[in-house]
Amino acid sequence: MPSGIGIIDTMIGFPHSDMKEVYSFITRQTKDAQSKDEFQFPAEYMFKQVPEKDIQTTDPVGYTIEQMDRWGVERGLIGIGGGSDIGSDALKRYPDRFIPGTGCDPNQGMTAIRELVRLYETYGVRAVDAFPAGTFPQVAINDKKMYPVYAKCVELGIPIFCTAGVPGPRLKFEPQRVELIDEVMYDFPELVFVTRHGTEPWADLAVKLMLKWPGLHFCTSAFAPKYYPKAVMDFANSRGADKVIYAGYFPMGLSLERIMTEMPNVGFRDEVWPKFLRTNALRVLGLDR
Repeated sequence: MPSGIGIIDTMIGFPHSDMKEVYSFITRQTKDAQSKDEFQFPAEYMFKQVPEKDIQTTDPVGYTIEQMDRWGVERGLIGIGGGSDIGSDALKRYPDRFIPGTGCDPNQGMTAIRELVRLYETYGVRAVDAFPAGTFPQVAINDKKMYPVYAKCVELGIPIFCTAGVPGPRLKFEPQRVELIDEVMYDFPELVFVTRHGTEPWADLAVKLMLKWPGLHFCTSAFAPKYYPKAVMDFANSRGADKVIYAGYFPMGLSLERIMTEMPNVGFRDEVWPKFLRTNALRVLGLDR
């Protein structure tokens, strides 16, 4: 793993003092007692340590910047909107370090589309985030409620980052089946679609679909490097060097220390590293122009 690349992290956030409130949009539809009452983080059972639980700070934005500086992360894609001011505060304080993205709830119809346009015009939003299993009620990847979101992304020239595969929180996985992406890419050939959170257990299918559809990409969010799907890493080292994008999961489930300590063992070819850690993200986010 070469040094000095200036890493672009396509999933980074800020520590919160009230985690249960932050993740209540997920736990409101869970039914098991642990998710409802015990876990602060909805996928807590999957992680040996949740960094956010142990962070004590009065300046969450500054804390994230300190971690980025320590581990060579030049810029990070963050969320804005959704009733929280922390993203807009981060952009105001560190406009050269953070890239604005936002969610878009398909259950809100055109109200959500108008809000997306407002955030695009106000903050220069560069990506939309979607979590099909986490919407309430759930909205599948290929549900027609999602089509106005996809169409607006194409119109604005921005990608959608969409969770695919079995979700970590104890939610039904049906709306995130990887084969559903095929219909979306067929109907929106201009769409740039980036899968989040591993696509497991359908990583092989994700690779096949990336070969098929030019606009389909994969990011490594929520996975420690030693658990990156082998099929995707092999793809990056062969025909897919332009399709695989780095994303972390700080401070939600992984520390930057763990990610960057494990990263050199991933085994990418020399020419893949700068694409994976930087240039693919810049291109997909439209920041290379």
